[in-house]
Amino acid sequence: MATPVDPRTALPVVAMVGGGQLARMTHQAAIALGQSLRVLSTGPDESAALVAADVRLGDHRDLDALLAAADGATVVTFDHEHVPTEHLRALEAAGHRVAPGPDALVHAQDKLVLRRALAAAGEPQPVWAEVASVDEVAAFGDRHGWPVVVKTPRGGYDGRGVFVVEGADDVAELFTRYDVLLAEQRVPMVRELSALVARSPFGQVAVWPVVETVQRDGINTEVLAPAPGLDEDTATAAQELAVRVADRVGVVGVMAVELFQTADGVLVNELAMRPHNSGHWTIEGSRTSQFEQHLRAVLDYPLGATAMAAPVVVMANVLGGRATEEGWTGPSLDERVHHLMAHWPDVKLHWYGKGQRPGRKLGHVTALGTDLDEVRARATAAARYLADSEVDPAFAFPTGH
Repeated sequence: MATPVDPRTALPVVAMVGGGQLARMTHQAAIALGQSLRVLSTGPDESAALVAADVRLGDHRDLDALLAAADGATVVTFDHEHVPTEHLRALEAAGHRVAPGPDALVHAQDKLVLRRALAAAGEPQPVWAEVASVDEVAAFGDRHGWPVVVKTPRGGYDGRGVFVVEGADDVAELFTRYDVLLAEQRVPMVRELSALVARSPFGQVAVWPVVETVQRDGINTEVLAPAPGLDEDTATAAQELAVRVADRVGVVGVMAVELFQTADGVLVNELAMRPHNSGHWTIEGSRTSQFEQHLRAVLDYPLGATAMAAPVVVMANVLGGRATEEGWTGPSLDERVHHLMAHWPDVKLHWYGKGQRPGRKLGHVTALGTDLDEVRARATAAARYLADSEVDPAFAFPTGH
């Protein structure tokens, strides 16, 4: 059977499940490549639905909506991992190509599946156990030390579904909601890293420099590329680990391997099988962005070069701050964008078009340069201004007469 393409362009149609900012930025990359991106969105006001030409409204848990979105598409891919595994198998059974496929994606959907696969492969990860009772958590903590990190196997992201417990009694309430949990030893980590890899069905792989992710309250706030002070041996080991994991699970597309760096090396924390927040810096900071690379990978095109465009790149997330609070009387969003461009003309803004509320990821900014402290100061000051309308004094305009 011939591969489906858009009859208007003779180029592929990529159906992306999910209408968030990842789909929105993938759409931007698809425009340059001439590809048509179809978005399955839960509503017309989602981030990608505001800009894409081909939007299908429906829920990712509705198989009929998934089948309708896949009809006529060259490949189906995702901007999140929440599609039920049985629906992915049904899509494949109906003849649709799914990338990443269900056998791969389940490693990002279910933390216990990932832990078992890493154990079978002998890859480095925290000490862990599947626990089904308070007594089993108590035994794990007594054996490996308190506090213990307890995670829900499915559904967690941005710190959700992750609990640091000081004693077994702290998990009693969780077992009223979950039959099984994942217990992990709390890792004495130096920092968190991310190794981003892309893999095509042909088996070609490409990696970007390993980055440091700065977390606050379980949410990634900054990404520093490359990870400052990371020695070459550790960086190479992290990239090779990401490639091995990608090959083992058979991922197609972009995958982020979230890592803990310890005094002895790196440990795998979690996987994300889609473009990832830790890779947003690649839009301006790499020859090939993660969004373009994801499209190339799921379509089995040759992968693009990943060399950095500058020695240092910093991405800072714009989280909903004071300007999103009820009763805000300061500068409007449009006025703040004007001021941001005046104060930081070389900082690149990506605004997601999402409903504003405190703490929500509303956009990101990216700065490039040669000195980490200087580049980081520009990025974080610009992000803070959009969130709170506060100009860092270091970037204030002169007020002399």
